Amino acid sequence: MKSNAVMSMVNPSTDRLMKKVDSRYALVVLAAKRSRQLLDGADLLSTEARSTKNVSNALEEIVESKITYQLSRDSM
Repeated sequence: MKSNAVMSMVNPSTDRLMKKVDSRYALVVLAAKRSRQLLDGADLLSTEARSTKNVSNALEEIVESKITYQLSRDSM
């Protein structure tokens, strides 16, 4: 049986996200921390927030450069 379901792409794309961070690890940590902030009641910074999911909104904020990160050498 054939299905007419269309697979959707991740928005924003991984290519766009990787231009904003140094590594996939940094992307995951940044998105997780921001998602937790949103879950705890932080206001959305993105004007493009289209989702009810905190992770999706965090990724939108990353690609829009609304949030950034800085590596700390103290913990190394």
